[in-house]
Order: sequence, then C-alpha cells, then structure tokens
Amino acid sequence: MPGHDRYVQPQHDADALTATTLITDRAPVDGAWSRPATAKPAVVFVHGMRTSSAIWERQVDFVRDAGHDAVAVDLPAHGARRNERFTMARAFDVLDEAVASFGTTPVALVGLSLGGYTSLGWAARHAASDADARLAGVVAAGCTSDPKGKPVALYRDVARIAVAGTTAIGARARRAGQWWRASLTAGRTMPGGSDVTALTSPRATTTYRPGWDVVTDALTHLAGRSSIADLRATRAPVWLVNGERDSMRLGESRHLVAAERGALVVVPGAGHDVNTDAPDAFNRILMRALRDFARP
Repeated sequence: MPGHDRYVQPQHDADALTATTLITDRAPVDGAWSRPATAKPAVVFVHGMRTSSAIWERQVDFVRDAGHDAVAVDLPAHGARRNERFTMARAFDVLDEAVASFGTTPVALVGLSLGGYTSLGWAARHAASDADARLAGVVAAGCTSDPKGKPVALYRDVARIAVAGTTAIGARARRAGQWWRASLTAGRTMPGGSDVTALTSPRATTTYRPGWDVVTDALTHLAGRSSIADLRATRAPVWLVNGERDSMRLGESRHLVAAERGALVVVPGAGHDVNTDAPDAFNRILMRALRDFARP
C-alpha cells in the first residue's frame, strides 16, 4: 500500500533468498530507521505447538542485554500450563496477562508457528482497542500457511484418529502421518520442525499419545481462522520470518501483501524452528524489527 514501508520477497532462488535476508541489514530507502526512536518496547515471546517457553531462552537473553524487558509465556496445555486445555480464548488471555504485566510500556509480540498464529490473532482482536495503541509490532515466524483450509483440517483429523487409540486406528494414523511427513519434507529431513513433528511422528501415536490431544485442540481452534484476515485487520507493523527449508511457507507472498506495514525475511538454510536453527541470524532480524517498531 502507498505510504507504507514494504520489503518485497523476490523470486525464490538462492540469490533472492540471500537478498531477502540481507535487506534487514540496511535502512529502507526513506531512511526511516534514522529517525529518533521512541521507548524500547517490551517483548512477549510465544512458542509453537508441543514445545514451551524454554525455546526462547537465547532470544530472551539477547533482547534483555539490548535493554528490552522481556518474558516468554507458556500457552495452555504447554509448559507450566500443561494441565490446562488449549483454547484460543485462553491463549489470548495469556497474552493479555503478559502484555498487562509491562504497564504502559509498548509491547512487541514474537511468535513461532502456533505462537505466531496466536500473536496475529491477538493483534487483530485488539485492532480497535486500547491494547492496539500499546502494540509496537509483531514478529511472526513460521506461520505463513493460512490455517483456514484443507491442510490444517487434515492434520487435525490425523490427530483425532491417533487420539482414538485402537490398534487399527493407530496403524491408520501412522500411515496418514507418514504420507503427510513425506509431502511436507519433500525428501528432506524435517524442514517442518517441532510442530510438524508433532503432527507426523509415528512415535506420537504411542509414547506421546497425550500430546495428540494438544494437537487436536490447537488445530481445531486454528482450522476456522485465517492468518491473512488477521493480518489485514492488524494496524501494527508485522515482520514475517521464515526458514528457507520450511515447507509451511505456503502463501508467504499473500501474507506479505495482506499486511498494512509488512516485511518478509527468509533465512537461508533454516527450517521451521528458525529461532533455534539459525539463532544468530534470527536475533539480528529480531533486533532490526524491534528498531523498526520503536520508530515514531
């Protein structure tokens, strides 16, 4: 849109991917980053499915060392909240509490996969509220495949099959999981990361069977939502960050176009869990985003 900064994703070849990553290492043509900065935003980190706040340890330390207040939350059914059942409403409550803990300080949300979708949903939900005025921006990683469609519904159905737990159904779930794993990895090793492992690992139907309840609940709440619609509703700037090898990058260009103030960064060689696959690169991108969010 005219009047808004935009970092456009070129064609997906190796040179283009490198160029997209490097674009965060220089100021936009209008010199926006040279303007005086406002107060440094606090940062709320939101993890992906079947992980916990612990995945953000390096990022929390990094932004605190740079002078930002920060907290990494556990979503319902994860980490310290593992005894709660996942619902999007309760996930939004967790973000409400985290944002409120910083008083009047502007806040940036940084989410990975499920955490990214949750952060975008929260931003859209508060687009016309007082909370929107305090939202400095969103870094949404690994979440540019719109959950409103067949892929998420099919993943949810695989999880429901596994939860049923009989031998025959368990075998069916394993076959379905193997098919989805092959389609997502395209012959490579786990570019989808921990969320995709939660959906496709045959071991999850036996040793980790309780985890499939979490997958089912989370995907049920995602299936009817649209991350593209959430982006269109969000007034704050949004940086979309993807690993080059993440097969969940479907629709990243559509997501970029939907953002009123959007940036898209693709990290060469990284998979779905971009913050752990390439922590130094992710931290540099994160710092550029926070700088962008802090401008007047």
